[in-house]
Amino acid sequence: MKSYIGLRKLIESYVNNLFEHLFPEIFANDIRETINTESLIIDLKKILKFFEEDNGIVENEAIKYINDIQRIKDLIMLDVKAGYEGDPAATSYDEVMLCYPAFIATSIYRFAHPLYAHGFKIVARMMTEYAHSKTGIDIHPGAKIGKSFFIDHGTGVVIGETTVIGDNVKLYQNVTLGAKSFSKNDDGSLVKGIKRHPNIGNNVVIYAGATILGGDTIIGDNTVIGGNSWITKSIY
Repeated sequence: MKSYIGLRKLIESYVNNLFEHLFPEIFANDIRETINTESLIIDLKKILKFFEEDNGIVENEAIKYINDIQRIKDLIMLDVKAGYEGDPAATSYDEVMLCYPAFIATSIYRFAHPLYAHGFKIVARMMTEYAHSKTGIDIHPGAKIGKSFFIDHGTGVVIGETTVIGDNVKLYQNVTLGAKSFSKNDDGSLVKGIKRHPNIGNNVVIYAGATILGGDTIIGDNTVIGGNSWITKSIY
């Protein structure tokens, strides 16, 4: 019988090991050797085996994922740079990584998104829910987020599954990128697999408390959205 409690603990340990492996100067555990790629592959294979019976698929996906880890780190460091350059209170990259909840939430999203895209959706959701529990920032791993993304303060931010966010976007606390009322099938069940959340262009700033809803809602490039706005139609 599968233990999902055990899986949750394994995923949380794996996420923390990813941080330690990618950023040893910040997260390394002094009482043990630095996490290496071989141990990361072993742990990821254990996780993926919960949902995939084919050992060949698990082996290939785990190796492919770890081989792509440098690209993920590069994206995270662009987010760190965006945080440092986007907040006058930030004194260093280290401060952003150690003190800003957005670093944890966005990084775990970056870890989870490739797994979600390759079909390991529950694993990815469990990773981002771990981030949600630690930071109060809820980013669905299915969302598509561009480079240099920053969430200032962060608490209460919600980013839905089919959201698409461009490059150089900044959000403040309590921003919701969500869905309108849900369509239903003839039997009353919810229609799934459709575009429900907005598209946000490049170089957009969305201030605190703004709510932007709908799969057909587009916020164009270089737009500034004021605090506590309620938006269900496109802005160009």
